[in-house]
Amino acid sequence: MYGASDVERLVELYLAGADRDRLDPILDRCVEVYLQELDEDGQVDFKGKAKAFIRTYSFLATILPYGSAEWEKLSIFLNFLVPKLPAPKEEDLSKGILEAIDMDSYRVEVRAAMAIALPDENAEVGPVPTSSAPGQLELEMERLSAIVREFNDRFGGIEWNDADKIRQVITDELPAKVSANEAYQNARERSDRQNARIESNRAVQEVINSLLTDHTQLFKLYYDNESFRRDVEEMVFRQVYGDAAPGQGVE
Repeated sequence: MYGASDVERLVELYLAGADRDRLDPILDRCVEVYLQELDEDGQVDFKGKAKAFIRTYSFLATILPYGSAEWEKLSIFLNFLVPKLPAPKEEDLSKGILEAIDMDSYRVEVRAAMAIALPDENAEVGPVPTSSAPGQLELEMERLSAIVREFNDRFGGIEWNDADKIRQVITDELPAKVSANEAYQNARERSDRQNARIESNRAVQEVINSLLTDHTQLFKLYYDNESFRRDVEEMVFRQVYGDAAPGQGVE
């Protein structure tokens, strides 16, 4: 399907600032192998596993205190390859939309990720907390309920392909990744609310760009509908900046 040299070459070119005309020949060769050497079942299996890796690594990268340079490179490579792989049975909704991605914004994101990714090595992950104080748990449940209500109030009328998953992305994954964004953290700690808002919006855009492969509907709506884009950015900012108190939605 692809070799280590394909991954290394594409990532090297991309991080160096190459445009699509230099990246596409590498991806197109991989697509030819995909079509010629895999039957329908093999294509379904490969594409499903590639998408699963992208989703899993994206999640792990937000919670683990260390990274893997090789996994980061593979994630970058597959984010470009998967949308170009024809779907054997159903229409590939992401086909033709890859060109709309803000490559410069995504490039900034992956450069930062590569800068902090560590070589593969043995490491320990701290234990996951298994209990909370009753009062803290109640406050957290109230906060989560408020977020869900806010989502339904703002976006409940949209005919999502997978409303539950989109709710999780907007109310959980987006705020978590924005909160972990270094530029946003610096603005919140060292600057004023206005600059924190600017960096929060920028971080939201970077995360949305990374969701192109698995959430095409959300990606398109964010860029095509200015009102929706403002609502998402407002909702995320009020969560990460601490404006929305537990039990209260955004008025």
